[in-house]
Amino acid sequence: MKKIVISILGQDRTGIVYRVSKVLCDQGCNIMEASQTILQTEFAGIFIASMPEELTMEALKYRLEEELLSLGITVDTKEYKESTAAPVESEPFVITLRGPDRLGIIPAIAGIIAGFDVNIENLKAIGLRDDPARVVLVYEVAIPTKVHRPAFREALKWKADELGMEISIQHRDIFEAIHRL
Repeated sequence: MKKIVISILGQDRTGIVYRVSKVLCDQGCNIMEASQTILQTEFAGIFIASMPEELTMEALKYRLEEELLSLGITVDTKEYKESTAAPVESEPFVITLRGPDRLGIIPAIAGIIAGFDVNIENLKAIGLRDDPARVVLVYEVAIPTKVHRPAFREALKWKADELGMEISIQHRDIFEAIHRL
């Protein structure tokens, strides 16, 4: 079976995941991975699915657009391509920043992360409702074992101090243990 990547964007409303997954199922596609989120009032979802050989990407996209047209949702599809790069041995960490919201925080921190060849796997920026001038940023990263962690930590802490933000860098296992309900 071939694989396809489906991106869904639009104003959030009840039933989007149901409609997308139902069309995929009805067309013989198996959802292999999915991720969706809501940012303020906007829905964003990405699905990786296997699809029958006889089904074309164009036909599937048309069927999804037909189903989601009344909701004003946009659909994009592309062929899934396996990575040819050798996997990099890494460990999962969570970097959390808290502090005043200002222009340039995300690229400042992302630049440090990229400079150490660390991959950002997930990013969440959350404005605080009780204090809209403050923000919380949570970066989930995969730190290659070859990265000099003390230098990485020091560079992040230096940038956080420069931005007037508090920073925490924890192995994901520790982060999850501390934040478990």
